[in-house]
Amino acid sequence: MKTSIILGVFILGTVSAVYVPLPEKFADHCILDDGTNLYKPENQYQVPWFNVDLDADPYTRFQEISGIYKDNIKDLLQQIKNLITPFIPDALNIVDDVFGSMDQYLAAPYRDEIRGIADATGLPVGEIVMYNIFYEIFTVCTSIIAQDDQGHLHHARNLDFGLFLGWNATTHEWAISSHLRKMVVNINWIKDGKVLFVSNNFAGFIGIYNGMKKGAFSLTANDRFDAIGGYVGIIRWMIGLEPNSRWMTWLARETLEQKNSYAEAYEHLANTPMLSPTYFIVSGINPYEGAIISRTLNGTVEAQSVKMNPDSPYGWYLLQTNYDPNDVVLYIDDRRTPGNACMRKLGRSNVTFQGIYNVLSSRTNLNKLTTYTVLMDTIEGKFETHLQSCPGDCYAW
Repeated sequence: MKTSIILGVFILGTVSAVYVPLPEKFADHCILDDGTNLYKPENQYQVPWFNVDLDADPYTRFQEISGIYKDNIKDLLQQIKNLITPFIPDALNIVDDVFGSMDQYLAAPYRDEIRGIADATGLPVGEIVMYNIFYEIFTVCTSIIAQDDQGHLHHARNLDFGLFLGWNATTHEWAISSHLRKMVVNINWIKDGKVLFVSNNFAGFIGIYNGMKKGAFSLTANDRFDAIGGYVGIIRWMIGLEPNSRWMTWLARETLEQKNSYAEAYEHLANTPMLSPTYFIVSGINPYEGAIISRTLNGTVEAQSVKMNPDSPYGWYLLQTNYDPNDVVLYIDDRRTPGNACMRKLGRSNVTFQGIYNVLSSRTNLNKLTTYTVLMDTIEGKFETHLQSCPGDCYAW
């Protein structure tokens, strides 16, 4: 969710290839240096579980979640309106006119799912469409795949959301990030009476940023900054130039619904036309089955797509933020350097939920935008979501 301000710097400015430390009170810090352990397994139970039945009428699938969280969804959308309307007075009319008319062009089953959410919350369809598309272009994060000495894979990510969306000078928090922490849910996706896969979501959101299919694969999706980005994809879709392309989070969901192995998931995520550039981070169940797929709207950038490498001293893990793996990182947004340093401090022999959680709880991978950490073990079928925040002197992103 680095908005046009940071994107403009990235494209037009000079990017430093040298790591630049932050001011002391905001400095990167790996909590492993202190022997600190912040992982508490019981905290996962702060996030509730719901079932979404894929055999049910799409209109009804999300109505339970949406009904319970309707006030949160309304409050979040009102916050967004309050932030936008001073700069774009006609924003609400644009949402109603443009996004309201888009729902008829949405593919099944997403169209009816969104209409069901709109009716359950009492909100206009256009606002629910906007709410679901919003995440295509406004999310940053850190994803990690790592394996232990036995080749057992773990997959995790921090999701950061809310940059430049209402800084609260009293609480020193981003307003949207604070709101979203109250809306995180886990979902069992049911097919033929059984759990097909699991994910976590924000209430009222039908796509997937993180998901796991037990015994098969797991995936996370990170935004990729590109001059031809999500805005362009949305416009091209709206005027009929990309009728068959997928939204990023809907492609992730489709993959979890339809594919049954790491190889199948990789092929589908790498080659299906889509509407926003992204990084898909996908892992399997066998040693070194882990990859970063760097996507454009209609292809994969092979030179920037990497896999776990048994011949590399650090090939036992992958860490992806929001910059191409083989390119330098924007110096004011370098989460890669401290993340790599902390992973190497952790070491392969300490790769567990606890170890990776502590890496992701270290600044600046943990920052004021961080809403949650998700931990996935596809082999054992373990899936944990932990709410996150970074109180006190903590970097803004």
